[in-house]
This record gives sequence, C-alpha cells and structure tokens, in this order.
Amino acid sequence: MKKILTSMALVAVLATMATPAFAKGTEGTPGKISGRSVGAAAVSLIVWPGLGQLINDQPVDKNVTHAVLGLTGVFRFWSCYDALVDRTGGVWHNRI
Repeated sequence: MKKILTSMALVAVLATMATPAFAKGTEGTPGKISGRSVGAAAVSLIVWPGLGQLINDQPVDKNVTHAVLGLTGVFRFWSCYDALVDRTGGVWHNRI
C-alpha cells in the first residue's frame, strides 16, 4: 500500500512540475526570482497557497482563488511555482 501511495505522489509531483511547460500560452508574465519570492513559494507550499501570493503583493482575487484551490493538494505545487517566479496575471481572469 505504501508503494502505491508513494508512486501516486511521485506521479502527481512530476505532472505538476510539467504543468508550467504546457501553460506557456496563458496570460501572465513571470517576474524575477528573489529572496522574497523563494520565501513566498515556501509559505505557499508548506503553509497555504494564498499566503504565498499575498507575500508577492498579488491582487486580492488571485490570493483568494489560490487559497480556495489550495484545498486540493496538487494545486499547492502550482501555487508554489507561481509564487517562486512571482508571476503576475494568469488564466481565469488573471487568478491562476
């Protein structure tokens, strides 16, 4: 059972890491990776996704959307990437 769960977690992480490569056609411009964005990414992954966006001074709509979608475990990885590169804008009316 542990091997199955570990394998599923590994597949989920790898799929999430590949997601930004497929999202190149979306709106949104990455900023620069800085100490603040690294901290925001860590908070977004470990504590809660909406907090990482808040640290990066993103609009309230984006913060709330990331916080609500953070209820899904997989979205934490996307939000972590989004906070790491300090990406402004995105899809769904610049919320993701």
